Amino acid sequence: MKYPHFKDLILFENQDYIVVNKPPFVASLDERGASGAGEVNILRLAKQYIADAQICHRLDKETSGAMVIAKNPEAYRSLSIQFEKRRVNKTYHAIVDGQFQFDNLLVDLPILNEGNKNVTIDRAEGKRAETYFNSLKYYKHYTLVECKPITGRMHQIRIHLATQRAAICGDSMYRGKPVYLSNIKRGYKLTDEEEQPIMKRFALHARRIVFKGLDGNDIEIEAPYPKDFATLLKLLDKFDA
Repeated sequence: MKYPHFKDLILFENQDYIVVNKPPFVASLDERGASGAGEVNILRLAKQYIADAQICHRLDKETSGAMVIAKNPEAYRSLSIQFEKRRVNKTYHAIVDGQFQFDNLLVDLPILNEGNKNVTIDRAEGKRAETYFNSLKYYKHYTLVECKPITGRMHQIRIHLATQRAAICGDSMYRGKPVYLSNIKRGYKLTDEEEQPIMKRFALHARRIVFKGLDGNDIEIEAPYPKDFATLLKLLDKFDA
């Protein structure tokens, strides 16, 4: 895999913070286990750019989008407190399998982290988890959904959508099916080669983040869609509208 230059990922930078548009398939931090050892990740790239860089929050490896890096300890501490007090405003976009009319739907099912990247909904043992969902665009067979997590549990958006039977396209862990061109284009002829999905990951993108800088002013950043996400939407616009 060809890794991007860190400078090319930067959406915003001041004396305290960098906001990058994290590409899919690049981990946030060093991954545990032999398979992830030695792989380039966002923290390593950031530390090559500025030695004191610290990652303020994580995105799943397959998830793309806005991610904040602190350039000094004071900035890191400030944003950690904002996350703790639920004062960071995060917006994700997801493409889900099926038509769903979400109008400020609140899903507040508690999540239990069982370890080894496995989470479940557990009303007795789980930790508080809240996500708001709004449908942004309807297709014949899919929906573009805005997701606003209030808490920050592992896989929160993915499992909360799955509880609504609205699995994210390509998210096999939560029964989401990949989108093939043959699903949406009438008369699409398959060749002898095995058809590849339009997106080779689950369709989740951290679209926007708002937090306060050390001067007390809001920093509001929107991350453009990466190529694979934009291509899927373009093909849905063309063949599934």
